[in-house]
Amino acid sequence: MFDAGRRSAAVRAIPKIFDVPGEEADHPDPNRLRAAKGGRTALIADDDEFFRMALGVILTQRLGFSEVIEATSLDDAVDLLSRHDEIALGVFDLDMPGMKSASSLRAVREEFADLKITVISGSRRRDDILMALTSGVHGYVPKSLGATQIFHALSMVLEGLIYVPQSITMIEVEEAREPAPVRPTLEGLTPRQKEVLELLVLGKSNKEIARRLDLGEGTVKVHMSALFRNLGTASRSATAALGGKLLGG
Repeated sequence: MFDAGRRSAAVRAIPKIFDVPGEEADHPDPNRLRAAKGGRTALIADDDEFFRMALGVILTQRLGFSEVIEATSLDDAVDLLSRHDEIALGVFDLDMPGMKSASSLRAVREEFADLKITVISGSRRRDDILMALTSGVHGYVPKSLGATQIFHALSMVLEGLIYVPQSITMIEVEEAREPAPVRPTLEGLTPRQKEVLELLVLGKSNKEIARRLDLGEGTVKVHMSALFRNLGTASRSATAALGGKLLGG
């Protein structure tokens, strides 16, 4: 953790370290990007504090966002999205608590239809990129890119385009193998998803679950969809039945 003095110094150093382009640099459609300054908010969901700080500089200084909200887990991000309908862009890391895979974003995409979602990940694997795109994200940006390239990628997303890296064209031999079947367990669930499952097993409706956990019904729907995918079920009743077995141990 940074103290106030070190954090301030780190923030000042980020533009130099990450080579954020100056005002004279070329960038896509500056008039459209300037429109982002009208009180728009971005969400960064990543458990790497330094990367959040660096990306925050790009979002505020170069892309014109007036506020950046931070989350360190998928549960936190979903809770923040349910409380802040002014969020226009969500940037998600795939390697943070609660993020089982890129498919975890499908429910977020379905519930928050107006939100532009971009994955910024350390993974360049083709199957991760394809899974993210199948889940409906608007861009997949490798963390290995420089700040200028990340800026241009996010600019494309904000202009309504889809950004994918060149590595999408690469096929690794091991990716062609059929994955071994995986038995559903509770280990892949987030703490919030486990709470929702416990209440579902007790026969609670979404409205009752929302009231018990102090969440919006939309947030409960996101967690419920995640439960369906993680447990391999297709209905509330099947999820409740399997959940009862798993929770009963």
